[in-house]
Amino acid sequence: MMKKWIAGLALGLGALGASAQLLTSPQPQNVLQLSATGTVEVQQDLLMLSLNTTREGADAATVQNQLKAALDAGLTEAKKAALPGQLDVRTGNFSLYPRYGRDSKISGWTGTTELVLEGRDFARITATAAKITSLTMGGVGFGLSREQRARVEGEAQALAIERFKAKAAELAKGFGFSGYSLREVSVNSNDQGSPRPPRMLAMESRSAQADTPVPVEAGKSSVNVNVSGSVQLR
Repeated sequence: MMKKWIAGLALGLGALGASAQLLTSPQPQNVLQLSATGTVEVQQDLLMLSLNTTREGADAATVQNQLKAALDAGLTEAKKAALPGQLDVRTGNFSLYPRYGRDSKISGWTGTTELVLEGRDFARITATAAKITSLTMGGVGFGLSREQRARVEGEAQALAIERFKAKAAELAKGFGFSGYSLREVSVNSNDQGSPRPPRMLAMESRSAQADTPVPVEAGKSSVNVNVSGSVQLR
């Protein structure tokens, strides 16, 4: 029993000594926290064009079939011009919901369907959209393709790193040190160039715009990369 008590006491004293050592260990000195940002602005090279239609009727199945027919016709026409990266075709929102009368009973059904054309070939996309007669153009959005975004992000990252290094050297000199060594660093990308959802447009009637490509003009996107961390002044 005595041996167990002595062993427990020794263990407790050992843990206490380790805790005391941690408490008395010196805190890092001459450590500087800083951050720097690199920003690159680039022309948007990705177009997203939304085409949609709405159908109404007394029977849900009938409305659904009408929407399906309109979407199938749009897909058939769009796929004729599809080209990976230049014009990609995908379906968007498809919804069907009831309409209620004054007696709170279902009086009919309303449904919508959407087709999205996306890619880097603006002329091909707008020309294809103009040929689709079963859907109307409802929105347009711009962004950066993955290739463009990766290239620009690399440039912004290199710029942020150079600014971080220059800032660290300048601050070290300002505090009277000859230089610094890197302790830890974090790199984060604030990508504002991702494709944005199509913006809704007030379009003309289908008969007035048939076979006439809608003019589009892309803007610019900014890609930001932030480098933050700490350095040891020496």
